[in-house]
Amino acid sequence: MNIQDLVKISDYEWEIPQSFRGDMRGPVRIFATRRLLEQIVNDKSLEQAVNATTLPGLVGAVVVMPDMHQGYGFPIGGVAATEFPGGVVSPGAIGYDINCGVRLLASSIEAEAAAPHLDALATRLDQYSPSGVGKDGMVKVSIPELERVLRDGARWALKNGYASQADLARTEEGGAFKGADPRKVSQRAKQRGRTQLGSLGAGNHFIEVDVVDEIFDQQAAAVMGLRAGRLAVQIHCGSRGLGHQVCSDYVREFQGAVQRYGIRLPDRELVCAPMDSPEGAAYLGAMRAAANFAFVNRQLLAHAARRAFEETFAGKLQGWELRQVYDITHNMGKIETHEIGGRRVKVCVHRKGATRAFGPGAPGLPPEYQVIGQPVLVPGSMGTASWVLVGTSESMTRSFGSSCHGAGRTMSRSRAKKEVRGDALRSQLERDGIHIRAGSMRGLAEEAPQAYKDVDAVVQTVSAAKIARKVARLRPLAVIKG
Repeated sequence: MNIQDLVKISDYEWEIPQSFRGDMRGPVRIFATRRLLEQIVNDKSLEQAVNATTLPGLVGAVVVMPDMHQGYGFPIGGVAATEFPGGVVSPGAIGYDINCGVRLLASSIEAEAAAPHLDALATRLDQYSPSGVGKDGMVKVSIPELERVLRDGARWALKNGYASQADLARTEEGGAFKGADPRKVSQRAKQRGRTQLGSLGAGNHFIEVDVVDEIFDQQAAAVMGLRAGRLAVQIHCGSRGLGHQVCSDYVREFQGAVQRYGIRLPDRELVCAPMDSPEGAAYLGAMRAAANFAFVNRQLLAHAARRAFEETFAGKLQGWELRQVYDITHNMGKIETHEIGGRRVKVCVHRKGATRAFGPGAPGLPPEYQVIGQPVLVPGSMGTASWVLVGTSESMTRSFGSSCHGAGRTMSRSRAKKEVRGDALRSQLERDGIHIRAGSMRGLAEEAPQAYKDVDAVVQTVSAAKIARKVARLRPLAVIKG
């Protein structure tokens, strides 16, 4: 597929019409500039988006964000809604790392005053936040206790002293998805997750200390507690081995389900099942349980970050306490009601590498965010900026209340490791004033800034398309990688 196959709507919006292929149930709507599209067409993500329009029960368009790139069956940066309950749910359209997400914490510490202490802070964050492939976390639980984590989500963390009510109030869904069913999570998945609570993992997961570099919306920033020149912390991780196993289990299970229900798909990686079938209902219960695990995982890492801040700054600087701004998920299937074609429809919105971006007044937002809209957190790539946005009323009608989730890869991990030397990258980042802690140089090379799109261009696209609004730009000072 090439750019000539697309219909240009504006400088920031394009469409693949439903007439492009005979089996499409709707169009593909793309938020991107021509320059970003020139990067996007280098992989199969647009073809995957077209394939996604064949999902039974699809309503409206398949929407893709400017950070889109090729994924398993369904493009990362993609959004698709299927009518509830008769439409399908597809694990590949949600992702292997269920409820991979981002948490943002704010402080009152001035970055200039903190500068002499940042190296010690980075060391403590690395020490208190276990990272790496297959590594155990800070909390190990029995299987019965893990099942309580899967059922209760962040309420378990609150009960056990790792969270506050304010944390839960500023977490999507209050940190616990209703309908989570630990019985639908396999014993293999539970064994993988039992020792991993409170761990970062590897890949593109990180903890990052940032300075609020620039404010674009003073009102929204004030409501969030963000002020220019002050430190903030981002935590990006998900459901670890447990979530990956849940996805693997149901992708395998659904290979038979598509045969049983007579579902024909152009790509077997899009396997799915009707939500009102036993298989579909089981996956929804297991997915929500894995999502609750991820909420607890990020909460424990936030607890570790608070410990590191206290030990580094208490008695030296004022305002070291970390307040939660928000915690969002970007790999999830959620039952929501949206206006589509002039009618209100209950749907399962699959967001894979895309984040919810609800506008002002949307149900479920904390009272303080009802006026400004939901915070949208868009991390960059170690050496580049990250962004805080808010959702808009336009996002509710044009993108199922969704926005981008990051910069988006332009280079595979294997290619990045071939082209980038981790030790050289580390030296460059440290010369730029960024304190780096990494489990391996190969892992660091995988996440080199040059392996990603320009996050500022991605954010400018969703801002110009009016599906999100700029609030603040963050600049990294310390990065902890698996």
